[in-house]
Amino acid sequence: MKKILLISTMVLLVACGGVKKTQVALNSGNYVTAMNKAIKNLSENKTKKGNQAYILMLEDAFEKNAQREEEEIVFLQKDGNPANLEAIYNKYLKLKGLQQRIRPLLPLFIRDEGRNASFGFANYDSNILATKNELSNYLYNNASSLLASAREKVDYRSAYNELKYLQDINPGYKETVSKMDQAYTKGLEYVKVEIGNETEQIIPERLEDELLDFNAFGINDFWTEYHANPLSNVKYDYALNVNFREINISPERINEKQIVKERQIKDGYEYLLDEQGNAVKDSLGNQIKVDKFRTVQCNFYEFTQFKAAQIGAKVSFTDLSNGQEINSYPLSSEFVFEHVYANYKGDKRALDTDLISLLDIRSVPFPSNEQMVYDAGEDLKARLKSILTQNQFIARNQYND
Repeated sequence: MKKILLISTMVLLVACGGVKKTQVALNSGNYVTAMNKAIKNLSENKTKKGNQAYILMLEDAFEKNAQREEEEIVFLQKDGNPANLEAIYNKYLKLKGLQQRIRPLLPLFIRDEGRNASFGFANYDSNILATKNELSNYLYNNASSLLASAREKVDYRSAYNELKYLQDINPGYKETVSKMDQAYTKGLEYVKVEIGNETEQIIPERLEDELLDFNAFGINDFWTEYHANPLSNVKYDYALNVNFREINISPERINEKQIVKERQIKDGYEYLLDEQGNAVKDSLGNQIKVDKFRTVQCNFYEFTQFKAAQIGAKVSFTDLSNGQEINSYPLSSEFVFEHVYANYKGDKRALDTDLISLLDIRSVPFPSNEQMVYDAGEDLKARLKSILTQNQFIARNQYND
C-alpha cells in the first residue's frame, strides 16, 4: 500500500511540475514553448482530469501569440524594407503550423466552465502565397545582382545560398536552377594536389593512388574540389603538396631467445614399502600404490621476426594567387612487422601452456619493402584526412579577414 501511495505521489509531483513549467513559459511570454508543452500532454490524453490546466493555458497562449505575431507582421510591413519579407513569410508559416497542430485535438472541453476551448483560427493561405511571391522576387533579384557584381568567391556563395533558399520555398522559380549552377561553379575553391618524393625509396603505386583519392577521405566539403589530375581549363586557387622526405626501412632481423624449463611429472606408480622393505597393505589386504614422479627438462627456443618502416612527410598548403605557403604540417607514420614462432628440444611436457601454443606457429616470409611502406601509409592516410578536415576553412576565412 505504501509503495502504491509513493508512486502516486511521484506521478502527481511530475504532473504538477509540468503544469508549473508551462505556466512559467506562458507568463514569461514564451508562448510557443507553452503551447508545445500543452500540445504534447493533451496529445497523450486530452480527457485526463489532470490535463485540464493545459487546455486553459493552450487557449491563452494561442491567443496571445497570434496577437503578438500579427502585430509584428504589421510593423515589419509598414517598415517597407524588402529584407523583412523572409521574417514575415516565416511568421505566417509558423502561425499556420500551430493551427494545424491544434486542430486534430479539438474539441477540448473545459469541465469547470462547461464549454469547449475557443481558438480564433485564421486563414493565412493568401498572405503566405502573396508574401512568398514578393520574397521570391526579392531573393531572385538580389542574387542576380550579386552574381553580376561579384568580385570574390564569397559573393558567389552568398548568391548561391539565397538562390538555394529560393529553390526550397519556390521550386523552379524563373532561372533559379541555372543561376545556382553558375554561382556554385564560380564559388568553388579548386585545389591542385601534388605528391613529391625526396627519398631514395619508391612510393608504392597503391599508396599514391589512395592518398590522391579524396572521395575515399569522406571530407564532403561542399565548396572545395581536390584535383589530383589538374585540368587545363581550371584556374586553381590552392595547391596541396604531400612531400615524402624520408622513408626508413630496417633490416630483416630474427631474434632468438632460449628458455630452459624443468617440471616434475607423474611417471607410473610403485608399491608403498615400510622401513623393513615390506609391502604396506590397506585394511582389505590390498597393496597400496603411490605415484612415481620424475623430473623432465626442455630447451625452448623463441624466435621473433622483426622489420620496421618509418615515413616522414610534410603537408603544405599554398595560395596560388601569391605563391605564399599558408600552412604546413609534419606528417609521420610507422609500421612494425613482428612475428613470433618457436621450437624445442627435449621433453615438451616441461613447458607451460602459453609456450606450447607457440610451437604450432611457423616462420613466415618477411613483407617486401614496398608492402612495408604501404602498411605504414595506412596510418598516414588517417593523419592526412585529419589535417584536411582542419583546413577546410582556410579559403573561406581569408575573405572574412
